[in-house]
Amino acid sequence: MNTDIENLFKDKVLGHPTGLFVLFFTEMWERFSFYGMRILLVLFLTAPIVSDNPGWEWPREHALALIGTYASLLYLTPIIGGWVADKITGYRVAVVIGCLIMTLGHVAMTIETTAALYLGLALLVVGTGFFKPNITSIISEMYHGKESKKDGAYTIFYMGVNAGAFFGMMLCGYLAENYGWSWGFGLAGIFMMLGMLQFWLAKDLFGNIGAKPLKKEEISISTNAAENAGKEDGNHEIETKLNPFSLFDKILIVLSSIGGLLYLFNDPLEKIQGTNLAPFNIGGLSGTNVIILSSLLLFLILLVTRIARYLPVVRDRIIAVSIFGFFTVFFFAFFEQSLGSMTIFARDYTNRELVGQSAMVFKVVDALLTTVPLAIISWVLILLAKKTFTRIGLSNIVLAIAFLGLWILVIFRLTDKFSQEGNQVDATWFGILNSFFIITLAPFFSRWWESKYNPSAAMKYGIGLILLGLGFAVLSFGASGIPSGAQTASVSMIFLILAYLLHTMGELCISPVGLSYLSKLVPARMIGFMFGIWYLAIAIGQKAAGTMGGMIDRISEQYSIGTFFLIFTLVPVGVGLISIVLNPLLKKLMHGIR
Repeated sequence: MNTDIENLFKDKVLGHPTGLFVLFFTEMWERFSFYGMRILLVLFLTAPIVSDNPGWEWPREHALALIGTYASLLYLTPIIGGWVADKITGYRVAVVIGCLIMTLGHVAMTIETTAALYLGLALLVVGTGFFKPNITSIISEMYHGKESKKDGAYTIFYMGVNAGAFFGMMLCGYLAENYGWSWGFGLAGIFMMLGMLQFWLAKDLFGNIGAKPLKKEEISISTNAAENAGKEDGNHEIETKLNPFSLFDKILIVLSSIGGLLYLFNDPLEKIQGTNLAPFNIGGLSGTNVIILSSLLLFLILLVTRIARYLPVVRDRIIAVSIFGFFTVFFFAFFEQSLGSMTIFARDYTNRELVGQSAMVFKVVDALLTTVPLAIISWVLILLAKKTFTRIGLSNIVLAIAFLGLWILVIFRLTDKFSQEGNQVDATWFGILNSFFIITLAPFFSRWWESKYNPSAAMKYGIGLILLGLGFAVLSFGASGIPSGAQTASVSMIFLILAYLLHTMGELCISPVGLSYLSKLVPARMIGFMFGIWYLAIAIGQKAAGTMGGMIDRISEQYSIGTFFLIFTLVPVGVGLISIVLNPLLKKLMHGIR
């Protein structure tokens, strides 16, 4: 394995092995398809049947209930997909399986029938489970023994994530809103397939990295070595023996998982089709609420009983991680309104018409936002081809075809926009702002974290949640003049742009650093379990985002849409202040970890 790693590091692009950029482009196309499809979903489901671009005219609550369940499942299936890759397929095969299943999911979405929609979403959930955890595992394996280079590698990889999201939302959104929903869904599938092909054709570059796991007899020597190392460190041996999963733990995991999944599926089924999987009431609570509250209680019992069995320092640090996980649920419950209620606000309540000089300024800025990043990434593609064409020429050709298609679509879109006298900004365009602001602001936040003014973990969470709330405060102020029950309005787009800016700043305080703190606070042997808990926290936040976003009609009819966003202001700001107040306690629980 070390030989394969050394071979990878012989040919470099921008100081990193060429294999990293194969993974960069694979992730870029997967995120292109994922975000390109996802931002269309709420618009397609809620668009009027009688219109130039007819949708299904679902109530917003129904659409967001389905999207919340879909988004939540996307963070649960990776737990299973990672296990399958570890035990059976290996990381590379799992990535290809995930890409293939997701491609089929996008194809199903183009059919625009109810059965095809549910099939497509199911395939995307399963495919993401195989893809999401395993492509990052390949990077981890590539940089084994070269930990000093990992931060830079993940930074480059993260740029691939945002580049894909940027172009996916822009181009899939443009085709869907202007030429029909199937065009947007189909484009996502095409680039997903091209991403899969270029990755599979580059497999020779990686040697045994990410290959199928070794058989037991092949790893017996390393296992014995690990056991001996454990014996040399008495504390680690004690900690390992102290807290194995008991039968009681496993029963709690199974019961809470079944209850949680039942709630996830029942919520949209009950709202959309009137099918209730829990048709009973207990003490005035519906069966659904009884199940989800019982599941949460069982999970808390699991967490508390396991934490209590650890040694004091480990126990305290896991308590700190659990508190951060609690804040993470709140963050994602509000942040993920970007692809739900905020996208609806962009379509129905925002003045997206530009004329005269303002239209021309926007067209020029839009053209620069699109072509400059694409030119930079194309230059990276050329550098990669120079280093690897003799070894993975077919992969380079597929990648070149994908980029040629991307350039054609970008030029076609810009030509279409410049040919119009005025300009109507697509509702999906606002979704790209998050990726743009991340790419622009990430270096400044990174420098802040490396300076002497680097805040503690609790302060970062507090600042991030408050910034998130301030973004909704801007929207609340902008929407303050919209009367109760209004279905349309013409609020200036500057409010939405400022909200995305503040939300992105909040994300940079929380999202990239959360997993970093988890890896620092949790002993290595427990990383897998705690990553699962972390994904569970995000999954709960995703479902909560759909549920709360679905209240937009109810609250705006009874009060106003300004009040709807005011609620989204007060809660994250309040939770952020709690995080700041808990800073001394959390510092103590972390026992010196920064």
